[in-house]
Amino acid sequence: MAAYMICTMKVHDPATFRKYSDHTPKTLQKYGGRFLTRGDQVTTSEGAAFSERMVILEFPDRASAEAWYNDPEYQRLSEFRRAATTNGRMILQEGRADHVAPDPRV
Repeated sequence: MAAYMICTMKVHDPATFRKYSDHTPKTLQKYGGRFLTRGDQVTTSEGAAFSERMVILEFPDRASAEAWYNDPEYQRLSEFRRAATTNGRMILQEGRADHVAPDPRV
C-alpha cells in the first residue's frame, strides 16, 4: 500500500537548499517515489497560520520510503537541507489498501 512522506521546513539559505533540492529527484526514482507537491502554495484553513515550505512525497510502500530516507546518497544530500532550514519535520504515513474510510469513532 502507498506511503506518504510529508515534509515541512523553513528555508533560510536558498542557495544551500538548492544543493539539496536540485538532486533529490534522482534519489526518489530509485525507490519509486514521486512528488505530489513540492513547495507549492499552502493556505491555512483553520488553526495557526502555516508559513513553511511543504513537500508531499508518495512511495509504493513504507519499506520504499524508509529505504529512500536511509539511502546514503540521500543522507549526504540531506546535510544541505539541514544546514539551510529550520523547523524541519518529515512525517511518514501509510495509505489504506482498501480505500475504505477510517472508522470515525477512533
